Amino acid sequence: MAKRPIFQEVSDTAPAPAAPAGNLIETNTKGARTAVRAWLVVLFVMVVAMILLGGATRLTGSGLSITEWKPVTGSFPPTSAAAWQSEFAKYQQIPQFQIENPTMDLAGFQRIYWWEWSHRQLGRAIGLVWAVGFLLFWLTGRMGPGWATRFLTLGLLGGLQGLVGWWMVSSGLVAGMTSVASYRLAVHLGLAFAILGLIAWNMFQLGRPQGQLIRARRAGEPKLFSMTTGLMHLTFVQILLGALVAGIDAGRQYTGWPTMGGEWIPAAIWDPALGWRNFFENAATVQFTHRMVGYLLAIFAVVVWARGRRSPHPVTRGAFTVMLVAVALQIVLGIVNVIYGSPLHAALTHQLGAVLLFVLVIRARHHARYPYETSVRGTIR
Repeated sequence: MAKRPIFQEVSDTAPAPAAPAGNLIETNTKGARTAVRAWLVVLFVMVVAMILLGGATRLTGSGLSITEWKPVTGSFPPTSAAAWQSEFAKYQQIPQFQIENPTMDLAGFQRIYWWEWSHRQLGRAIGLVWAVGFLLFWLTGRMGPGWATRFLTLGLLGGLQGLVGWWMVSSGLVAGMTSVASYRLAVHLGLAFAILGLIAWNMFQLGRPQGQLIRARRAGEPKLFSMTTGLMHLTFVQILLGALVAGIDAGRQYTGWPTMGGEWIPAAIWDPALGWRNFFENAATVQFTHRMVGYLLAIFAVVVWARGRRSPHPVTRGAFTVMLVAVALQIVLGIVNVIYGSPLHAALTHQLGAVLLFVLVIRARHHARYPYETSVRGTIR
């Protein structure tokens, strides 16, 4: 082979290094990456709307208005007077009507019916958007095996969520029950947040070029990432506890703050007859636990923020500051919600605050793992 002169120019037409196989979403055009991320953004917005609509359905007592689970035919609401009377007659057979709403007329039933129908219909729409997007990107070869598995997992979790939703509703149709079981409600909400968190993480991943992510990971901060992972898990636990509070309307039974009914530790916090079920069915225990974990979360968030403020990366420091502001905002919303007895608008705002906080914790966690590079000229984006 002939020796090349030291100062020989390299041709612009020289072949580029071969791209790694098996991950076309990383090696394909920028447009493909942008399109997949846009699809995830649409799913993200729809899941947030689903969480809020589910909260409204619960708070208006509408979740048991549809007493059957028909994934396909159930997408069509009653369209005639006879069909409405048939649906109303089914509702009149369950304990919620017989115990709580015996004087409800057809017009009142229609009001709660539309909440639950809309909730289920939005779930079907999310499934359709996922399926169309997944098949489109998969069949056109714009996602590799690694990403295809991630997005398929989202779809499977969405299908599981439909089953869990019916499992939850069915718990409120049995004798003696006038609402769904609180622990099943917590599972249902927890799975929704898990899906939302996975979508958010993948959105953040696709928001930057793969090469930049590889370089950024070398500059990652493992300790900060680990601490933020713990904060993310604690935030998730607090969200589950909030679902338990909502499940038994515990937020409307103790409306004082900082005390509960004038007591720092309510006398009714433990009912020996309930045993371990106090943590699910005793309003005093459930709300007290939710408050205490909230204080713990706030303290831990400050500790994580203080560690994040020592990051050498300006964008990372900013992400942790925004996260701490969200924690403070959520605490204020929680206090306001308790003081005013959890009205619909305050409860939904508090739930939206939980969504915002959870996503911002995940965002800060992503910055701890993949910090933006900085140079003397500033942040490299």
